[in-house]
Amino acid sequence: MTLDYAKARALMVEQQVRPWDVLDARVLEVLATLPRDAFVPEIHRSLAYADLALPIGHGETMMKPVVEGRMLQALDLQPGDDVLEIGTGSGFITACIAQLARSVASLEIHPDLAVSAQARLAAQGLGGNIDVIQADAMAWDANGRKFDAVCVTGAVTAIPASFMEWLRPGGRLFAVRGVAPVMEAVLVSTHEGSAPTTTSLFETELAYLAGAGPVPRFEF
Repeated sequence: MTLDYAKARALMVEQQVRPWDVLDARVLEVLATLPRDAFVPEIHRSLAYADLALPIGHGETMMKPVVEGRMLQALDLQPGDDVLEIGTGSGFITACIAQLARSVASLEIHPDLAVSAQARLAAQGLGGNIDVIQADAMAWDANGRKFDAVCVTGAVTAIPASFMEWLRPGGRLFAVRGVAPVMEAVLVSTHEGSAPTTTSLFETELAYLAGAGPVPRFEF
C-alpha cells in the first residue's frame, strides 16, 4: 500500500504541530505545503510525518516536526529577513526558511550532507535565495556578513559568542542549549544600546552541533 504523504502531512500539522501552540499562519502554511518526505532519507521516508527525530547520518537527526514548528514560529521570520542557518542537515528547515524570509545562508560541516541537501532543494525548485556553504560553523569567517536571524539546528552546551556577532541590531537567535538530558530551547533577542535578552521557550533534546558538545571529562 502506498502511503498518502499529502494526508500524512495534513495530519502532522493538525494533530502534532498546531496542538503544540504553533499558531503562526505562515509557519503552518509552509509545513502544510512543503513535502517533508522529499527531504527524508529513503530508508525512513515512511516516517517523514511521524512525531520522531529521524537519523540523517553522522550521528545527526532531523528535528521532530513539533520542534521545527516551534522554532520557526519563535524566529518570527519576515519576508525581508536574511537568515543564517547553522546545520543544513537534510535541507528541510533550509527550505522552510527560504519560503518565509528573503534569503538563507546555510552552513553544513559534512560535505555529503551539503551536496544531498542542495540536490533535494533543487529538486523542489528551490535554491534561488539559498546559499548552502560547506563549512564548520565553529570556525566560519562571515567576512562581515550580518543576519536578521540565526537558526541553530543542533544543540550547543552554551551559545558561542561568534554566533551572536553574526546578528544585526534587533536580530534574534534560536538555539537549544545545555547538557543532555536537560536542554532548553531559547530565543536570544538583541537590542540597540542594551544587552541581549534570553527567553526560555521549551525543553527538548537534540544531537549536538559538531564541536559544540560538552568537553569529555577524564576520570582517573
